[in-house]
Amino acid sequence: MKKSLLSWGALMLGALLWVLLYGRLEAMSEAAVALLGLTRAEAFGEALFFFIYEVPKVMMLLVGVVFLMGVVHTFVSAERTRAMLSGRRLGLGNMMAAALGIVTPFCSCSAVPLFIGFLQAGVPLGVTFSFLIAAPMVNEIALALLFGLFGWGVALLYMAMGLSVAVAAGMVIGRLGMERHLEEWVQKLQGSAEPGRAVPEAMAWPERMLEGLGHVREIVGRVWLFIVLGVGLGAGIHGYVPQDFMASLMGRSAWWSVPAAVLVGVPMYSNAAGIVPVVQALLSKGAALGTVMAFMMSVIALSAPEMLILRKVLRPRLIAVFAGVVASGIVLVGYVFNLVL
Repeated sequence: MKKSLLSWGALMLGALLWVLLYGRLEAMSEAAVALLGLTRAEAFGEALFFFIYEVPKVMMLLVGVVFLMGVVHTFVSAERTRAMLSGRRLGLGNMMAAALGIVTPFCSCSAVPLFIGFLQAGVPLGVTFSFLIAAPMVNEIALALLFGLFGWGVALLYMAMGLSVAVAAGMVIGRLGMERHLEEWVQKLQGSAEPGRAVPEAMAWPERMLEGLGHVREIVGRVWLFIVLGVGLGAGIHGYVPQDFMASLMGRSAWWSVPAAVLVGVPMYSNAAGIVPVVQALLSKGAALGTVMAFMMSVIALSAPEMLILRKVLRPRLIAVFAGVVASGIVLVGYVFNLVL
């Protein structure tokens, strides 16, 4: 009981300090720029302000959300996820899989073991793809950062559109009946084992909080460099790229900008934490929201490294169909964003 009270007390104190510091970030960043003898009217001063302000801001948002989701993940296991999805039909199964992709602690780097585990547990191919698309694209990190930087409207619309892409793409792939385009050794594994029914053992709240802290160490330790690089690139765009140039390149009037953004995003490798600051900088320079969202989605849902990893279990034709269907959905989302917002 005493240990639990101490844990809750430490959590409340940490949350209070987080709120106080977060509210002072802008003033502290402006003071740092002024201390260096610079002003935000200068290109370098504005770029430096962006960098000094955004790195701790994104880091703090990331730490807060990852800690909370680390606690949530103590109630979720890969075995439970597979059990929930096995035997589900197209449609309902795709929606469940996409929704689970938001709250489960998996990313594109986990693609191969998850793909194999799901198929082995009897999860249909199309349902598996819905999860595979939603997990990296519509995750808690992306939603938290979008909310923190742009508000609920953008975050909720991104979630709705991302889930729609994941569900629709999974259903299309499922309807095409492309199981024969799995690698032969994977085909033999399909439905070969009953899905695990194990659930996480009951844990006390102090242990769940420790799991949350472990989640922070693991994920933030893995993505902090992407954040710094992404904010650095965003700072350069924010400080030096002319607004008229970016508006002409990625503005609403350039109809070709959405598919071009998707084509540019696919070869890149980043994650939501690293790409969101770039998104913010592009928007501040007049880029259209839909075009930038399409770019972001393609970077985190269709990265070239993920395609290389998936080649271990999928034949080239199925990879091509997967990429084509998802890319088409992302392009459509980009146009919808540009029309609505």
